[in-house]
Amino acid sequence: MTSEQEELQEAIAKRRTFAIISHPDAGKTTLTEKLLLYSGMVHTAGMVRGRKGRKAAASDWMAMEQERGISITASAMQFPYKDAIINVLDTPGHEDFSADTYRTLTAADCAIMVIDAAKGVEKQTRKLFEVCRLRNIPVLTFINKMDMPGREPLDLMEEVENTLGIHSCAMNWPLGTGRDFTGVYDRQSKECLIFSKVGIGGAQKAAINRIPLQGDEIKGILGNAEFEKVTQELELLEHAGNPFTLEAFLAGEVTPVFFASALTNFGVEPFFDAFINLAPSPQARQALKADGSELRIDPVKTPFSAYVFKLQANMDKRHRDSMAFLRICSGRFDRDLVVKHHRLSREIRLSRPHGMVAGERSTLDIAYAGDVIGVINPGVFSVGDSISMTGGYNFKPLPQFQPEIFAKIYPKDIGKRKSFDKGVLQLTEEGSIQLLRPLDEYGETIFAAVGQLQFEVMQYRLRDEYGVEAVIQSLPYSCSGWLIGDLATFKKPSTATIVKDRLDRPMVLFTEEWEKQYAIKQNPDHQLVDISV
Repeated sequence: MTSEQEELQEAIAKRRTFAIISHPDAGKTTLTEKLLLYSGMVHTAGMVRGRKGRKAAASDWMAMEQERGISITASAMQFPYKDAIINVLDTPGHEDFSADTYRTLTAADCAIMVIDAAKGVEKQTRKLFEVCRLRNIPVLTFINKMDMPGREPLDLMEEVENTLGIHSCAMNWPLGTGRDFTGVYDRQSKECLIFSKVGIGGAQKAAINRIPLQGDEIKGILGNAEFEKVTQELELLEHAGNPFTLEAFLAGEVTPVFFASALTNFGVEPFFDAFINLAPSPQARQALKADGSELRIDPVKTPFSAYVFKLQANMDKRHRDSMAFLRICSGRFDRDLVVKHHRLSREIRLSRPHGMVAGERSTLDIAYAGDVIGVINPGVFSVGDSISMTGGYNFKPLPQFQPEIFAKIYPKDIGKRKSFDKGVLQLTEEGSIQLLRPLDEYGETIFAAVGQLQFEVMQYRLRDEYGVEAVIQSLPYSCSGWLIGDLATFKKPSTATIVKDRLDRPMVLFTEEWEKQYAIKQNPDHQLVDISV
């Protein structure tokens, strides 16, 4: 191995690229913010909402996110944490944005699953976990809000196992719960980590005092009753708990469980330290050659390659541009690199690449496999595009989910048509809203989404980013399917409509689910698929 290859291997080995997944309000954006605090990227952690003089969370850069206190779009950030280089993908928890979350998860090598200690495993958590399982992404579990009234830790671990079908192994154990949550017992070092607040509202790192489990000091802190309870639970874990091995974790057979409070920072730093030791560095990925055979893309041995997993318009309102998010799968990226664009069969220059901390950009000169970079999209990138130095293959396509909400959208002021059309083009290219065109030239364009909130976001962004007030007129369709088969022989129900998506693939829109099932029975030589690849 040459010195250049050794340098490349060392740089890639430091990378930890992961997504944070959860049901809405479980605290994943707060946890992301604390990563920034403990890495030294921010000196004061922002709350999710920027109220009463508090700054908004750095990963929620869109104005609507800061107003509502939810993550609407996936954001990517890179920063150093101790000896590792972190690439964190903060994903929307709301189910209306599951397609954006799914695409983002394809760029992750690992996931942190955040669970509310009071609510346990919720609906969206289950869906996102299944996506991780389908893609063989190892998952760490962060049971959050231990400083609030919640369920028993053993019950939560049992629910993770029964609901998600994965073994769980407690890496630490809470010392007290709710207002009495004072720390955690580290099962590896066999120490009690007692935390104390330094700043108000978790804005500063928590101080840690390490104390042996046996002794009068810890009994004085916990009280006799809590001490007895903790020692009994730890003894039970030792005898009846699941063992942990790194191999089983990477294979998706076991999830390491950590108890903490992201709000107060109690347990956060030990979790981050454990994460960088457990999470995998970038691994080989599978690609497809033109003949359909699979090709292994080694992160070190294969020259530069990447794919587009996300487009985002107007991250910088001053420039009204579109940013393409690239996951680098192999090799080293250098500024102004000329690469092959596989879909367009042409060469392009990747100039002005950006690293990101939320909406803030910084120009990058070098990046490696595992990194997520942003490049200005001059209209040549679509979600799922592959680029590389050599060409001849494509990374596996990203699935598209069937839309369930349909509407017509038009500008209130016809004089704003030009701005409206520009906004619609950029926002639909991002993939959250689909643009469906009629089969003939006389029909009207239909907008489609997985959930209603996507339309509200589009309406907001057209007003906020393009200065256009848009009117949304709901349509009666409630489900759809991509049509596979001869369009001329398809027997369409009278109230159904056939349209084309952006790739000119026919899609049938139905008013009711029973109507779709009826159409399937009436057309045995055709298929109606819910997920398109």
